[in-house]
Amino acid sequence: MDTRTRHALKKDKFAQATASSVSWLSGHRTGVLRWVVGIAVFLVLLAGGVIYWSMRSSAADLALGQAMDVYSSPLALPGAPPEPGVYSTAADRAKEANREFVAIAHDYSWLPDATEAHYFAGVTYQELGQNSNAEANLQAAAGSWDRNLADLAKVALAGLYHQEGRDSDAIALYNQIIAKPSATVSAAVAQLDLADLYVAEGKQDQARSIWAKVKDQDKDGAAGQIAGQKLAAKQ
Repeated sequence: MDTRTRHALKKDKFAQATASSVSWLSGHRTGVLRWVVGIAVFLVLLAGGVIYWSMRSSAADLALGQAMDVYSSPLALPGAPPEPGVYSTAADRAKEANREFVAIAHDYSWLPDATEAHYFAGVTYQELGQNSNAEANLQAAAGSWDRNLADLAKVALAGLYHQEGRDSDAIALYNQIIAKPSATVSAAVAQLDLADLYVAEGKQDQARSIWAKVKDQDKDGAAGQIAGQKLAAKQ
């Protein structure tokens, strides 16, 4: 077969394929149109969702920052005249910050900022003596996929449980952290907290055992030094 013949055959096949495609599109025009429109609608919705998420995320970040500013506001000196942004007591400051944290947790419940808001809502509820609300919010934060935040919440929750006489629950949380520590709460820190709990229960031997372990494992660290000091003080 010569070159001219091969070229002719290729042109014929291309023409046949093109004609076939045109024929198929003509017969399925409605279906194709629906498919194209569906894809276009999906892309529009996806873009809109990304824009909405970005806007809400920025708003949540701003609100959380403002709430943190309230929580870290200075307290008025005794006898000093009232000043904007200065609270008379720690309870007044915690009450206002708590109101904002609770609102963020509610309004942005599907964003990561809500988990942080739950943590600080729990901490401020505890400061205000509202333990049931504190527990609910700290549990929400303790269940976070972010282990750094979850461990902070677990430590606060363990402190609340100890305060309420629920030491077995507190011990379970400390042991969870010891088994899987994080950047925010190391195993040594959790062990020191657990040892303090045992001291409060009068279980000196168990506390000393933990201090000895921390001292050996963290010889040059702050936790090891604290454990050594506590061991020396109890001898």
